[in-house]
Amino acid sequence: MTKLTLTNCVQGYATLVENEFIDKYMAEANGEYVKVYLLLLRYKCDPSVNLGVSEIADILDCTEKDVNRALDYWTKKGLLDVAKSGAQSAPQAQEREAAATPAKKAAQTVISMVKKPESPVTPEPKSAQTPSEKNRKEFREITHVTELYLGKTLTKTEVEELVYFYDVLGMSADLIEYLIEYCVENGHKSIHYIKKVALSWNDQHVTTVKEAKDASGKYNKNSYAVLNAYGIKGRAPAEPEMAYISRWNDEYGFSPELIVEACNRTMNTIHQPSFDYTESILKSWMDKGVRDIADVKALDLVHMKEKAAKKTAAPRTSSRTAKSKFNNFEGRKYQDMDELTRKLIETR
Repeated sequence: MTKLTLTNCVQGYATLVENEFIDKYMAEANGEYVKVYLLLLRYKCDPSVNLGVSEIADILDCTEKDVNRALDYWTKKGLLDVAKSGAQSAPQAQEREAAATPAKKAAQTVISMVKKPESPVTPEPKSAQTPSEKNRKEFREITHVTELYLGKTLTKTEVEELVYFYDVLGMSADLIEYLIEYCVENGHKSIHYIKKVALSWNDQHVTTVKEAKDASGKYNKNSYAVLNAYGIKGRAPAEPEMAYISRWNDEYGFSPELIVEACNRTMNTIHQPSFDYTESILKSWMDKGVRDIADVKALDLVHMKEKAAKKTAAPRTSSRTAKSKFNNFEGRKYQDMDELTRKLIETR
């Protein structure tokens, strides 16, 4: 279990929260992250407590993953320090402001909260903004725009994903707003789908709205080409359909021309749209090393020759000479019914 050791208590009967935390950090942070931070401040006043991630999760009625996310978040904000168990603590002369050491999956990580030296603060003009204030204003605008597009109040998970786009992926406010707009206009309001698109842009090193429009325009062109080949009009691809199209483009590496050809063959064969059937065609082509239309035509020619050879080799049986299993014996012949009657009487 991860061990968190909290030290350097100021007062045992109260938990002190500095105004700087309230003014600059609390408003833009997820509420669950704030609860974790306040709990760490609370237990710094009791050095005897060995507080682990699982204990924090139990106290706050959340998951350990939520706790680790909160610790990671405050670390990135510069309010928490990471120190492995056994590392020497900093001299007491080097006191710093409330800092904790989150345990990220290390066997033992120590959280220490110590006081920072106070420094004189020069008041800024009211019109000026510190970077943190600017970020807070931008993030509030992002959440506001997202709620307008989704038509609802954001859930905790949705806010956390927006924080992930903003802080971890480093997406600008304009890029996140375009991301939400792009997904909603294509009929997708699921935060999980929105995250997939964000990660895809990140993999393609998309950092501006223009780059995102270029990437999404190319992707939309391929997607709608598939729907048109299927005869589907008036809607965007559904999420499972997009998964197929992504695999055909990215994983299989087929050109839009080949993908549309496979869709056309699907319609000609089963007379209805089927991503599964098209998948089987493209998978077969990939296994056979098909890279362009010329390769497909070569495969078609081979198939036609094999089919013709089988037809030629098939035995031809004349209907005149063929005998069924019921009359493949020599039948008896009688002159007339009187002779047959006479022979039956003689046998008695």
